[in-house]
Amino acid sequence: MFTEQDTAQLLQQGIDIEDVERQLERVKNSNGWVEVLKPALPNDGILTLDTAYVHQILSRYEQNAATEKIVKFVPASGAASRMFKDLQQYREGNIAEPLPQAVSYFFEYIGEFAFFQLLKNKMAEDGQNLSELLEKKDYFTLIDYILAEKGLNYAQMPKGLIFFHQYGDLVRTAFEEHLVEAVEYACDKDKNVHLHFTVSPEHLEAFENLKNDLVPKYEQQFGIQFNIEFSTQHTSTDTLAFAADSTPFRTTDGQLVFRPGGHGSLLKNLNDIEADMLFIKNIDNVCLDRYKKDTITYKKLLIGLLLEFKNQIFRYLNQMENELLSEEKLEGIARFLHTAFFISLPDAYRQTSLPEKQAFLFAKLNRPIRVCGMVKREEDPGGGPFWVKNPQGDISLQIVETSEMNLADETQKNCLDKSEFFNPVDLVCSLKNYRGKSFELSDYVDFSRYFVSEKTQNGTLLKALENPGLWNGAMSDWLTVFVAVPLSTFSPVKTVNDLLRKEHNCFIA
Repeated sequence: MFTEQDTAQLLQQGIDIEDVERQLERVKNSNGWVEVLKPALPNDGILTLDTAYVHQILSRYEQNAATEKIVKFVPASGAASRMFKDLQQYREGNIAEPLPQAVSYFFEYIGEFAFFQLLKNKMAEDGQNLSELLEKKDYFTLIDYILAEKGLNYAQMPKGLIFFHQYGDLVRTAFEEHLVEAVEYACDKDKNVHLHFTVSPEHLEAFENLKNDLVPKYEQQFGIQFNIEFSTQHTSTDTLAFAADSTPFRTTDGQLVFRPGGHGSLLKNLNDIEADMLFIKNIDNVCLDRYKKDTITYKKLLIGLLLEFKNQIFRYLNQMENELLSEEKLEGIARFLHTAFFISLPDAYRQTSLPEKQAFLFAKLNRPIRVCGMVKREEDPGGGPFWVKNPQGDISLQIVETSEMNLADETQKNCLDKSEFFNPVDLVCSLKNYRGKSFELSDYVDFSRYFVSEKTQNGTLLKALENPGLWNGAMSDWLTVFVAVPLSTFSPVKTVNDLLRKEHNCFIA
């Protein structure tokens, strides 16, 4: 199936022919649905904390967090085109009336967006008067200046570089808000704050320039030192595009076509980071300073919980490495596995010898750890916490996207309908083992949890393969804790009008 030209192209891309053959097999089999048994609920997969325990865990954070190297990891590659979809579709329709509700709402409150003054100045450079155009209802021209290159070029801009918030005469991008927020919970004993942003190659220079322009100001303001790194998605994690008949999709000159492999491909970027603990938070999930209190408190809580679990795990692993423990002590470790991580022992465990039991428990504990904040589901259709059975019959807690569920199956649909929480992408992870060595994260991926979606290229249908999602199948074999956190810690910006909500709008008292 693959020619010498193909092999050379794969080599240049950094992809093994064996990997492509595995991709081909997955596309032929289409999506393998995740078998969801039931939603994770309070006291059945989701940890809920009383006030006394919250204070205990926050104390753990205050005592120990500063000695750890904490890195905040922010996927920031996505373009903001979906954020401005309503404006874009209205403009492309080229019909002035009727004005869609979302577009009408945008222009009614256009003066309350943090980018308003920048837009006004850009238009003035071309002799355009924003107020006059609003009065004439010339919305097409205004949209052009918002989205097109002659103006703000927001249709091509990543969310991280868009002005989200205004503080008097000061405006901040989403990128800056992540810096300001991280100071409060990710500062080490030497006053260093570490952040890592994954960006698209075409936007790397703009992020670097923003960093160079603004970081000295924030370092002086907070009396800290920022260590900010950027990385781009590795081309070796791209996946081959396939035609409708599941053969490799090719250009007219016979070249193979590759596509980004989804956010699960960022596991390789994650694996390259040197850190004791690592936060994952989406670029658009930020808020104004006056709403940051809950976010900061619960970030500290997630770190404190991770420290609590990690320290106990390391104690057990060190004990098991150095001596053969008694049946009673192993029972205590088994209870900890069940209480902390809802992991039950297989029936065969009881029939094994003492050394075999210890080896089993050691392997179960010697894995990366993640503590994930979960918020009450409202209308958000995204992924959530569920009890899942894998093809080997093992039952575990997993974050599952709705696209991974066979909703044509009534049982699976009922599980989704009964779910009460969803995943806001609020994770803190432990990446090193009890000896201080970084885990090889690819060893803990469930590769059966890939996605196959349909796309078009130049009007031709193709199949696109995405790697297991970063906090879904890519972390399938991690030790997992789900903890309930308040909805106030979640304020994403999916559409531009979300910036008019109180969490983002300085004009709302």
